[in-house]
Amino acid sequence: ETALTDRFGGRPVRLLNSGTAALELALRLCGIGPGDEVITTPLSWVATANVVLAVGATPVFVDVDRQTRNIDLARVEAAITPRTRALIPVDLAGLPVDRDRLAALAGKHRLRVIEDAAQSFGGRWAGREIGSFGDLVCFSFHANKNITTSEGGCLVVNNDEEASRLERLRLQGVERLAGGEMEVESWGAKANLTDVAAAIGLGQLRQAQDFTFARRALAERYYARWDPSLDFELPPRQVAPAEGNWHMFQPLLPARLANRRGDFIAAMREQGIGVGVHYPAMHLFSMFRERGWRRGDFPAAEDIGARILTLPLFPAMGPSDVDRVCQAVRAAVCALR
Repeated sequence: ETALTDRFGGRPVRLLNSGTAALELALRLCGIGPGDEVITTPLSWVATANVVLAVGATPVFVDVDRQTRNIDLARVEAAITPRTRALIPVDLAGLPVDRDRLAALAGKHRLRVIEDAAQSFGGRWAGREIGSFGDLVCFSFHANKNITTSEGGCLVVNNDEEASRLERLRLQGVERLAGGEMEVESWGAKANLTDVAAAIGLGQLRQAQDFTFARRALAERYYARWDPSLDFELPPRQVAPAEGNWHMFQPLLPARLANRRGDFIAAMREQGIGVGVHYPAMHLFSMFRERGWRRGDFPAAEDIGARILTLPLFPAMGPSDVDRVCQAVRAAVCALR
């Protein structure tokens, strides 16, 4: 916690056992519950909306921008109602949401901002590291993130008072008193991070910058070696003031192959290349369809969610590994023709 607090310019940081716990406890820290609405994106891991349901509030989806694949801030204002209490933007694949527009929008409507920065540790906006500014910032240290504690996360808060409340929220509501006594005044979770996990995180933190540089070089190799004749849509190039951490490299299948994504993934696996899908548009899951959302509600998220692929990108890879993936993509596409 001290190391992360130092990294983020002295902002208090409290460790938790997952990024999901960070999101949920951030909502509880803001006093958000039944009757409240929270605006977020449908193109994310389902936890982003599940935590809103967990506190009894209502998630309100807003479509994504086709270029960045992040929530379309130009559409957010139309979704704000008197019941809206917070915004949860998501930095998909580690590419930061426009923090300047986000802050202006939240300030205008007096909304809390709970940044789902689970994927963007080490990313920057206008030269400032994500986590060093803003309102509440949630990171994940899951095994597939850019740095890991094997499983875990953290929440960056604004002041010591919020940090103290968060400490109680993360461990059964317990407040330690002098003389070994304790008090419990309100509900609390079991969401503390273990010391063993924190030790892993300290080792990872020392390598975070090297990991980011390695990922950036691998992403550039993908752009350089990609065959444009295949008609994939490559992930957005990172243009200042956004500086992502290349958590994932995610091309979109050509529209003609959208209904054959499973066949493409199988063809890649036959060549020894793992491919993921992060993420389907979550409003199309049955749980959310039962709450009234339908296909066609968010066309950009639906199109991206139907065609998105996550290709291998991790620091242990080398340039030849990227070349091998690109060759496998060409072979897989040829096999589907």
